[in-house]
Amino acid sequence: MKETEEEYSGYERKEFGIPVKRYCQTMDLKDDPKLINSYIEAHNRYNSWPEVRAGIRAIGILEMELYILNNKLFMIVETPHDFEWKSAMAKLGTLPKQAEWEDFTSMFQECQKGATSAQKWRMMKRIFYLYD
Repeated sequence: MKETEEEYSGYERKEFGIPVKRYCQTMDLKDDPKLINSYIEAHNRYNSWPEVRAGIRAIGILEMELYILNNKLFMIVETPHDFEWKSAMAKLGTLPKQAEWEDFTSMFQECQKGATSAQKWRMMKRIFYLYD
């Protein structure tokens, strides 16, 4: 993938007016440039499924961002402080179009067919921040 100026100018972060917490996850895509490009295209503003975006918001997620380097994905999820990850992911799996989206995207991902979002993504552990 070709580097762009946008990568070096940074990405704005939304302000929510409430304290938030952040979850970071990772997943590998199949190491195939055509599949990777199709995965990226499936997640753009015009091709990502509105029902899935609505479901993500309905379970309480304030923001979700995906980043990519080669076939490595990194996801940042921001939520209110009272957000409960496991119960929210269980609810997400029952929402309209979510299972269909997971089956569709699994063709690009290093995962088992039929896996839920909670089964595909691996939670990352923070090991550094600019300590107080």
